Amino acid sequence: MTVSILVVDDEPDVATLFRQQFRREAREGAYVLHFAASAAEALERLAGEIEPRLIVILSDINMPGMDGLSLLREIKKRVPDLPVMMLTAYGDEERRRRAAEYGAAEFVTKPVDFDFLKGRLRQLHAPLT
Repeated sequence: MTVSILVVDDEPDVATLFRQQFRREAREGAYVLHFAASAAEALERLAGEIEPRLIVILSDINMPGMDGLSLLREIKKRVPDLPVMMLTAYGDEERRRRAAEYGAAEFVTKPVDFDFLKGRLRQLHAPLT
C-alpha cells in the first residue's frame, strides 16, 4: 500500500535531499513525498486532499512566519491522530520538551539520519499494510 509523507521546510535543498534519499521507496511505490515551503502552505495542503493517505508530517522547527512548533499545535487541533515528526538543526532539550508537550511523535536532529528516519516511517506504515 502506498502512503504519503508531507515534508515542511523553507530550505529548497531539503526537497531535493528527500527525493534523493527516498528514490528507491518512491520507485517501489511505498511512499509519495509531498512538500510545503512554509507552515501556511502545509496547512493549505492539509485542508485539501493529499493522496494517497497521509501517514506523517515531517516539519522543520525554524521557519519564517509560523514556526514548526506553532504548526504542530495547529495540526494537532485539526488532525489529532496524525503523527508529526519535528526536524531541527538545533538539538536542545527545551525544543524537545516543547515539541513533546505539543504532541510531536519524534524529534529528529539535522543532518537527518535517513536510516533511522526510514525505520521510524516503516513502523508507522506497518500497521497499514
